[in-house]
Amino acid sequence: MLSFNQLLWLFCSLAFILLSQCTNAKNLKSSCNTCKQIADNFSKGLDRTKKQNFGGGNTAWEERALSKYETSEIRLVEILENLCDSSSFDCNHMVEEHEDLFETWWFKRQNKHPDLYKWFCVDTIKVCCSTGTFGPDCNACVAGSERPCHGNGVCDGDGTRGGNGRCNCDHGYKGEFCLDCMDGYFNEIRNDTFSLCTECHTSCKTCTGLTNEDCEKCKTGWGEDDEGTCLDVNECLNDPPLCKEDQYCLNTDGSFSCKGCDKVCSGCTGAGPDKCQGCAPGYQDTEGTCTDVNECEQTDAVCTAENQECVNNKGSYICICASRYEEQEGVCVKIPEPEENEAETVKRPEEHEDL
Repeated sequence: MLSFNQLLWLFCSLAFILLSQCTNAKNLKSSCNTCKQIADNFSKGLDRTKKQNFGGGNTAWEERALSKYETSEIRLVEILENLCDSSSFDCNHMVEEHEDLFETWWFKRQNKHPDLYKWFCVDTIKVCCSTGTFGPDCNACVAGSERPCHGNGVCDGDGTRGGNGRCNCDHGYKGEFCLDCMDGYFNEIRNDTFSLCTECHTSCKTCTGLTNEDCEKCKTGWGEDDEGTCLDVNECLNDPPLCKEDQYCLNTDGSFSCKGCDKVCSGCTGAGPDKCQGCAPGYQDTEGTCTDVNECEQTDAVCTAENQECVNNKGSYICICASRYEEQEGVCVKIPEPEENEAETVKRPEEHEDL
């Protein structure tokens, strides 16, 4: 039996191997993407310089005496200088490392190999593979390089020197070859090399056709009738109720939701003041609809303190001091009139007569 230290060493070794493989796969994919971008930018550079010339005064003489601008080293240099952003280390490093290869292709290989991407990235520095192939040796993806994954998925590592070639199936498809259908889909067409998966009716978990009569198994929230058709289950009929006392149940296809009652209700069966089971405090039933009670108009006064007035609010009321009164320490007292204030200040003129 392995000791703890041996098990720990084994675990760390496996983790290191897996991490190295993931890092290597990422680097391989990154290198291919960089190379592909360089090739794309080179093509754009060709288009950008297509109608340019040496820039001198006599282009015809220059092309007779020197060479055609179209195939000149000057044009190549102008293109190479604009292949990468200054901040892209990987791009600039790859261009600098293989600058001689660009010159070789430009002067010697361009006519025979017009596809720079294939010549440079795939065949020469070998950081990419042709579409439909993967890995160090550019092996064909699952189901072949012409239609990887039978056209229903993406081959892992497709076009790069990394990956394992397995299929990552499109939504609706599953299986090693992406020919099988996932739950909720059925094979409308199927043979050894082609599969068309079509979505089932929304009520079906699995099915053989498009309608709710073709379900093999119903989804949660749906149930079979006597004829095997999947129909919506109305959860709002559940006993005991699924929603709280201040909520009502809203049935939806295959599910339900709980919605808050109107604030005028004490329990409800739906939205609005006319769907109340009872009225909240401060409201009353008026011909089946809960309406506000005007407490200020009731026979028995609700504001009983001296010099108070009642103000009705929705579902309630407040007591305030009447006009020309203000609250002081919980009591409504009269606001002094301006004349009274003046009378208090003009009382003692005789005190100044002897001066």
